[in-house]
Amino acid sequence: MDQKIIDLYDEYTHKPLPRRVFLERLTVLVGGAAAIPAILAQIEPNYALAAQVEADDTRIAAERIKFQGATGDVGGYLARPKLAEQAPSVIVIHENRGLNPHIEDVTRRFAAEGFVALAPDLLAPLGGTPPDADRAREMIGQLDADKTVNNLVAAMSHMMAYRYSNAKVGAVGFCWGGGMANRLAIKASDLKAAVAFYGAPPDPAQVTTIKSPMQLHYAGLDQRINANVPAFEEALKKAGVEHEIHMYEGANHAFLNDTSAERYNKQAADLAWGRTVEFLKKNLA
Repeated sequence: MDQKIIDLYDEYTHKPLPRRVFLERLTVLVGGAAAIPAILAQIEPNYALAAQVEADDTRIAAERIKFQGATGDVGGYLARPKLAEQAPSVIVIHENRGLNPHIEDVTRRFAAEGFVALAPDLLAPLGGTPPDADRAREMIGQLDADKTVNNLVAAMSHMMAYRYSNAKVGAVGFCWGGGMANRLAIKASDLKAAVAFYGAPPDPAQVTTIKSPMQLHYAGLDQRINANVPAFEEALKKAGVEHEIHMYEGANHAFLNDTSAERYNKQAADLAWGRTVEFLKKNLA
């Protein structure tokens, strides 16, 4: 697929553009409306593909929970290895589409790897994640960033006290959630590890408060995010923060999301996933 189409879709999902404007610009880009359905089928998420680990997988136990957050009750999806008495914990921070079937599947994948994983619905203050992805993106833009980070801190507290947790908690965020993982690392001194997938780098001046090791994954074609990576890396070095930065050349933003056929990059996704699991096991044991 033409990279210009992927870049336009990235602008649509992150600026965000109204869908009408996105479709108008896409029609001009491809020279007519006839090709639009096939292009959308390749690039937009198809949650029917979002089940590497099924909800009834016998290795795990999964449930929907609520915990007390900074803004009131926060819903979430929790999965854990069924036979483990205690396991390291991971907060899974969703993309700007909210807590959807893909993120639930990622949560189950972590459980299958031996972690107790909780994916909070960070749209809870606005009524929770809606079925419509465009509406979810609009709602994400209405969240108060500080209150959202405080809800993640509350999720950490919930997991530290959870009976199946070893009380060591890390965080993994994707896209918008990657940026929030960076913010959580700045805020929470008791976070034991943070992994950000193509997340917006924070203000370099705030990096000095980070105590947790960081693992950062970026897509080589993701110019929007990558423009601010050098300053983030320099700040991490100056602050003495233990960190890894991995750049996946030829990969697009959201390369781990296997529900979008055109942006998913299996080679990059498999490598990044393996690195993530190894990093978390090392720091949360």
